[in-house]
Amino acid sequence: MMTYLFSLEIIYLIASVTYIVGLKMLGHPETARKGNLIAAFGMTLAILGTIFLFEGEVQPKVYYLIGGAILIGTLFGWGIAKKVDMTKMPELVSLFNGMGGASAAIIGLIEFGHYTGDTISILTIIAGMIIGSISFSGSMIAWAKLNGTLNKPVRLPAYNIVNNVVLAAILGFGVYITLSGSDSQLYLYLLFFAALLYGVLFVIPIGGADMPVVISLLNSFTGLAAAFAGFLYGNMVMLTGGILVGSAGTILTFAMCDAMNRPLSSVIFGAFGEGSAGASAAKKSAQGNLKKTTPSDAAILMNYANQVIIVPGYGLAVAQAQHVIHELELLLEEKGVQVKYAIHPVAGRMPGHMNVLLAETNVDYDKLIEMEDINSDFQNTDAVLVVGANDVVNPAAHNDPASPIYGMPILDVENAKTIIINKRSMNPGYAGIENELFFNQKTSMLFGDAKDVLTKLVQELKAM
Repeated sequence: MMTYLFSLEIIYLIASVTYIVGLKMLGHPETARKGNLIAAFGMTLAILGTIFLFEGEVQPKVYYLIGGAILIGTLFGWGIAKKVDMTKMPELVSLFNGMGGASAAIIGLIEFGHYTGDTISILTIIAGMIIGSISFSGSMIAWAKLNGTLNKPVRLPAYNIVNNVVLAAILGFGVYITLSGSDSQLYLYLLFFAALLYGVLFVIPIGGADMPVVISLLNSFTGLAAAFAGFLYGNMVMLTGGILVGSAGTILTFAMCDAMNRPLSSVIFGAFGEGSAGASAAKKSAQGNLKKTTPSDAAILMNYANQVIIVPGYGLAVAQAQHVIHELELLLEEKGVQVKYAIHPVAGRMPGHMNVLLAETNVDYDKLIEMEDINSDFQNTDAVLVVGANDVVNPAAHNDPASPIYGMPILDVENAKTIIINKRSMNPGYAGIENELFFNQKTSMLFGDAKDVLTKLVQELKAM
């Protein structure tokens, strides 16, 4: 009985269940933290079970290597995760995702020589190594783009044709190695470096508003590569985890494409905002007279409003202004003003970015209203305060067929009675296009760093 309870299979089953439960709980802000801890507990349980209950013969030095790797990984991961700013989360996700892809690729490099003649296993190894290598090098390029190291668009001549030829060559070579029964390490490393090259070629032309989609797609690649490794070892917990990550990343990828009204093929094969003269013209089409305002005038307007909707964006995260905007919300509510937050699916740099940012300050979850639920409220709203958001409130998505974001679902801020927009400057947003909302007669521009401006706004309201 005791043997049955503490068998590795039972522990893997428990760990697999914790992944599913944890993933389910990540779907709501109130349970997300607990869900993360439950999944982490399951992972820890699976690792300890593998180390202490594995029945095969293991050399002592292997345990030292595993212990050292866990110690180093834990220290680095803990340190980075504790220090990273919310604005850097997409970069952190890319970096961790790349490490997962690299692990899958290394498994392929190590295990290839152990399965010569076993076609199914070699196919599994080759597939996992190719996908893991692409995920690793692609994630590193995405990380460099997000942190500004690669801050200029790279457009190779006929890059779609080149990419497709390289991908076809990789797949063909992989099939040849598998079916020929070759045990050539030279072939294996040629395939490995070709896959790394394809990861670079795949991601380097993509930029602008498409980067969050690419990160999600690479995340699904990593999950798929891990699933292949789980299949190779017959490891249920690795297989389950890989399938969950792969499927979750795929669902997220398509959800983000829907939120941007862009098919996945356009993200992969088309450069955002380029490719037509109309699109180029749309970048500069918005113009008119700007109306500026001050924190004092904005405070008066909001003080006498019945309802205020706040639209948070990446600028709020950059300024670390989430605490002061929560203070503003509480102050307005003390004065009898109803306050809500309007959340666009791709606000910030990744899905859920704004929800997590505001959750840091204990903003009531019921006040975070998703786009489809709040758009009808704007026409009954006295004042909208847009803080650091740009593309997700740009009416060109409705009005300008030449715009690169035409057809993208947006927050219908233009329907509100008055609009206050906080920005540092008139520089275009992440998509690199002008925003005609800034020139709307109902709009007043409140320029400055979000934290400084909101602090002054709070001070003005307190003085009233």
